[in-house]
Amino acid sequence: MTTALEHTARRNEQKPEYRVYTVEVVARKRLSPSFVRVTVAGECLRSFGAGGADQRIKLMLPRPGRTVADVPRGRDWYAEWQAMPEETRPTMRTYTVRAFRPSRAEIDIDFVLHGSEEDSGGPASNWAASARPGDRVALLGPDRPGTGRMWGCEWCPPATARRLLLAGDETAIPAVGAILESLPAGACGIACLEIPTEDDAQEWEVPSGMEVRWLPRNAGTAREHGSLLEGALSEALRELCGGNGEPDELASSRSAALEDVDVDSCPLWEIPEAPARERVDVESGELYGWLAGEAGVIKRLRRMTVNQYGVPRTSVAFMGYWREGRH
Repeated sequence: MTTALEHTARRNEQKPEYRVYTVEVVARKRLSPSFVRVTVAGECLRSFGAGGADQRIKLMLPRPGRTVADVPRGRDWYAEWQAMPEETRPTMRTYTVRAFRPSRAEIDIDFVLHGSEEDSGGPASNWAASARPGDRVALLGPDRPGTGRMWGCEWCPPATARRLLLAGDETAIPAVGAILESLPAGACGIACLEIPTEDDAQEWEVPSGMEVRWLPRNAGTAREHGSLLEGALSEALRELCGGNGEPDELASSRSAALEDVDVDSCPLWEIPEAPARERVDVESGELYGWLAGEAGVIKRLRRMTVNQYGVPRTSVAFMGYWREGRH
């Protein structure tokens, strides 16, 4: 008889280790006014551990005037990285694997350019704005394929999900695109995506039952970041959940357990740990949601989704990808 201890040991054997992959830029493509795709390649990527549609990896960018040789390697890479002087310590940022082609040992990474091509904002998007074939960079990722949070993946709808709801700003576009393109043909739901301009809308091959609603901020007059997303999500929740968004007794009881999150001092990262036992019944099935973007906006969307529409927290992933005012 197999014991519980043996089961645990077997699971632990399957956990990935994170390793540094040194890769080379092989292509750079401007997708739209606000997006650029950088393709990196390297024989080392043949052992990269692909994990799922919204897989996160870390980019390790050399400081100006430095090279990828500064990036620490080996099992103690993090301690070595922390111990480095600030002026030589490589910059580390989180991005999504937009596509992985193991047969060619290539990974596509999409970047948001927040300003001009010469000065787009943060160090990673600035690097992407000027990246050229032959440039070398390092990325941190798992060393074996798998799925789940240990592989940097949060998209995990239960088998009972019949309606899907995705929402995010431009920083979530690469993950949402990968998720939608991975869905089975029968998937149904709504994706609400706020983007800087109407020219940033992308064309994806998605199931006919998934509606993608693009929300350009520059349409008409300038709008505050997240304002269009809030209105669109409220409309989508009315369609998927019914009701008018007014708190009811059940929603109020849920909101009592919805603690406040200070997004300036701690990350907003709330993920269902397992398939939800408590779900929202809608006309044709149960709801699963995935929301990502600026942390202050996601905090407001979280409160609206749970308090006003009574969606169980165990049915939605809420992720603050970034915080306004910080690179």
